Amino acid sequence: MIYTNKFINLISFVLTIIIFFIICFFVFYKNMHIKQLSEFVPKIDIIKDNKKDNENSKSEEKTSLDLGSWYIEIPSINLSAPIAEGTDNNTLNTKVGHFVDSAIESGNIGLAGHNRGYEYNFFQDLKKLKKEDQIIYTHESFKKIYIVDKIEIIENSDWSYLKESEKNIITLITCIENQPQYRRCVQAVELEN
Repeated sequence: MIYTNKFINLISFVLTIIIFFIICFFVFYKNMHIKQLSEFVPKIDIIKDNKKDNENSKSEEKTSLDLGSWYIEIPSINLSAPIAEGTDNNTLNTKVGHFVDSAIESGNIGLAGHNRGYEYNFFQDLKKLKKEDQIIYTHESFKKIYIVDKIEIIENSDWSYLKESEKNIITLITCIENQPQYRRCVQAVELEN
């Protein structure tokens, strides 16, 4: 069969019309899809706003956490946290823990806290502390200000930083991310008046 110019032109014309309708269909479909999405987007924004409100209320709950009469404050990292006796998980899940054998007011006060992975990670920004930063420690009517003196990475079996001291110091200990064999240790000395 021999194709004539007339036949080729007719086939080209039909294919052009078919392609035109396909393109029109996709453009129309895309516009309809965008219109449907645009109607849906405000709903997504409302959901996001609700999530933000929930997150804000959670953060307000955490910031309005009852400190009681035993707590620690570190202004440079915006920390205010209640303290409780013991360093077991139940204690550290909601408070900074006090090492039972360390001093409570005079001497070496030892404290521990979570830094990630829990609802309350009070020591998460301990790594941001610098020498000369202030730590405010309150136990009932006792209140002292300490100045960061040492920032060390220690082995998880090194308890020498918690030994008794004639000087008034505070020792903060937390884990190091992805390094279970080590701990971050921050030690501060009492600010002399």
